[in-house]
Amino acid sequence: MRYLPLEKICKTSRHTTFYNEAGPVDGTLIIFVHGWPELGVSWRHQLACFANLGFRVIAPDMRGYGRSSLYAQHEDYAVEHIVTDMVELLDSLNAERAIWVGHDWGSPIVWSIGAHYPERCHALVNLCVPYIPQGFARANLIPLVDRTIYPEEIFPSGQWAYWDHYVADFKGAARDFEANVGAIIRGLFRRGNPDAVDAPEVTARVTNEGGFGFFIDMLRDLPLDELLITQEEHSQYVAALTRASFFGPNSWYLNDARNIAYAARAHNGGRIDLHSLFVSAAYDVTCKTAGTRLGDPMRQSCSHLTQMVIKSGHWMAQEKPVELNSVLARWLIETVPHLWPKPA
Repeated sequence: MRYLPLEKICKTSRHTTFYNEAGPVDGTLIIFVHGWPELGVSWRHQLACFANLGFRVIAPDMRGYGRSSLYAQHEDYAVEHIVTDMVELLDSLNAERAIWVGHDWGSPIVWSIGAHYPERCHALVNLCVPYIPQGFARANLIPLVDRTIYPEEIFPSGQWAYWDHYVADFKGAARDFEANVGAIIRGLFRRGNPDAVDAPEVTARVTNEGGFGFFIDMLRDLPLDELLITQEEHSQYVAALTRASFFGPNSWYLNDARNIAYAARAHNGGRIDLHSLFVSAAYDVTCKTAGTRLGDPMRQSCSHLTQMVIKSGHWMAQEKPVELNSVLARWLIETVPHLWPKPA
């Protein structure tokens, strides 16, 4: 039987989450959590694969995205609120636990679910963004910057300089993006470049250049990378971000103090004892973990961690779906075989 995704809504007194669902309702539950500036549809290849393997698969639009709730205050986009959204979604599915899979900003959410609600987790999988037990915030990321690539006197915040700009000129950053949504999506969603791995990422230049204008100029005339997303998918991203705006997605970056305080309240001092898989992208420059210190806090704080590498850029689930699905399926059947669906 081939399962096609259904569009559904979880509505509580505090939040509404739109999500795609596929697979048998009695299958082991996998919830896929997207990052910036994506949608649940970013996991389309994974939904198709794992639904047809017999899993029940869910891919929500996160807070501030798509058809999920939008909020007017920056503090409404703190990690604690988003984790609560996901726990409420899990409750609405009448499930005690899920396998949680995160990417980009979805990874800090999934790591936080594991740290604060281990009893609601079968296992954790995260792509690109490693666990930072003290909180995913600039103060905890900048000390891990690779200074052989980002000399401190030139790039004091390293590849995280774009985050500084969100804080310094939030309205300007949102205005730049919202005036060029098509170019932003067309330029961001591209395959990884192995030749760029050891050079400073463009995100490191944002503060020095006075904003994102130079970056948007670089993207403006780029053709769509249709090996990553189709024209129809590009239009879907553009329509969703035009409708919802960048206020919510960019506000995820404006909660450092709240996210650090939340991380300090995690169980077991933030140590994660769940089976966890971290998949890094070999050509992801911003979140480069191979040969850098960025992954060290994760390796020190996860008791049962498996690490894998896929030769892709940051948008791994869309660039290399077959490889990612294979890595995830093999890890599940080798590490938590009791969660693998029984044959019909």
